[in-house]
Amino acid sequence: MPRIALYPGSFDPVTNGHLDVVRNAVALCDHLVVAIGIHPGKTPLFSTDERLAMIREVFEPIAKAANCEFEATTYDDLVVTAAKRAQATILVRGLRDGTDLDYEMQMAGMNETMAPGVRTVFLPASPTVRPITATLVRQIAGMGGDVSNFVPKAVAKRLKAKFAR
Repeated sequence: MPRIALYPGSFDPVTNGHLDVVRNAVALCDHLVVAIGIHPGKTPLFSTDERLAMIREVFEPIAKAANCEFEATTYDDLVVTAAKRAQATILVRGLRDGTDLDYEMQMAGMNETMAPGVRTVFLPASPTVRPITATLVRQIAGMGGDVSNFVPKAVAKRLKAKFAR
């Protein structure tokens, strides 16, 4: 039976922190599903299609190199519902610090209650990516700053184009 993992998030934009999580996740599963959460109350910088394109461009080669099947999708319901739909038994979450751990432990407990067959796996961030957040990347890029140390090259190009308009 293949080990299927779901890695949910907003990915607005994809950062080197997300890349770090994916590099570690593909070693734990046979099939990785990266899922963009769609929330009607939020207005992302990048459209859903733009985020899916970034995810495929950046993560698919990493999965392929690890012999891990890859899929990018969206969801607009509970993460555990998306995991069940993908037949995932692993829910991947990245941790940067203790604040993340406190929040993620609460979420993992709630998710386990709702979907006992789906296990949350925490992947600690590598030291070089711990301070990176998509929010800070958007703010820096929006003010004309250089985000090349925080995002993959393809994403930096997209951010530059987005804010050049």
